[in-house]
Amino acid sequence: MRFVPLDTPKPISKIGLGTWQFGSREWGYGPDYERRATGIVRRALDLGVTLFDTAEIYGFGRSERILGAALGAERATAVVATKIFPVLPVAPVVQQRAVASAARLGVAGIDLYQVHQPNPVVADTTTMRGMRALQDVGLVGEVGVSNYSLRRWRFAEAALGRRVLSNQVRYSMVDRGPEEDLIPYAEQAGRIVIAYSPLAQGFLSGRYDPSNPPGGAVRRANPYFLPENLARGTELIATLREVAAAHDATPSQIALAYLLRHPNVVAIPGASGVEQVERNAAAAEIDLADDEYAALRTAAHAFRPVTGLAAVPKLIRARTRR
Repeated sequence: MRFVPLDTPKPISKIGLGTWQFGSREWGYGPDYERRATGIVRRALDLGVTLFDTAEIYGFGRSERILGAALGAERATAVVATKIFPVLPVAPVVQQRAVASAARLGVAGIDLYQVHQPNPVVADTTTMRGMRALQDVGLVGEVGVSNYSLRRWRFAEAALGRRVLSNQVRYSMVDRGPEEDLIPYAEQAGRIVIAYSPLAQGFLSGRYDPSNPPGGAVRRANPYFLPENLARGTELIATLREVAAAHDATPSQIALAYLLRHPNVVAIPGASGVEQVERNAAAAEIDLADDEYAALRTAAHAFRPVTGLAAVPKLIRARTRR
């Protein structure tokens, strides 16, 4: 395993484990997945994964409980990250919710406490006042944000008066917005971009095509999995397969390696089983050649999916045909 080259109390692995699916049925992993979650976490620890990301909203607290129980005695050495869902995120509420999350996780302190979304009404000034108080009493180690623009990330940091270590955002080969400003800022300022959905919820795995769409409510709501977009992604998947063959790897591993080429980027893919954790962790060791990275970048830029408002009627039609 490789780690982010930053001075943090605990080393942060370049591949983490996202746990949205723990305790959440919308992924369609079946009723026995909660039992399998423990094995997934234990294997991730064996492979050197240190960052485990959850949120109070995932399964309405169940994900935190499952993760905490699965980590067991390793909670002290793992980097445990969770997120507050920003409904009225004023200072006293932030403090109360952190205490509740720590209790569900079974930890004395939350290593990385993140604001899940920017609140359009409540300023970060009061939210970060609560975060600063949590740091002062030792309940929170590092503060992070999620889905923040660069401007708001920097404002949150000014409001905290300390570093806001990370910004967790959607980032993959088909969602490359963070490359424009967030990643350059992270590298310049010594911060971290945490990439969620780094495989575009499995779109980049090459497992799906127009005749074999995915199941599960989450993926069915993702426009990338419209038959038209699966067809448009054929060339991108072919390039991933070509580079993967040169490394004896999978398309998913190459898609992760593309992101991890940035030193201050961490990816937190989820996992449906132990084997997927093993493949994800191995991606941290793949070094892409310059020409391979260039070919991947070109293929990614050439992919033009139907998204936004234009995708809505197509998504409705796709859902009603099921």
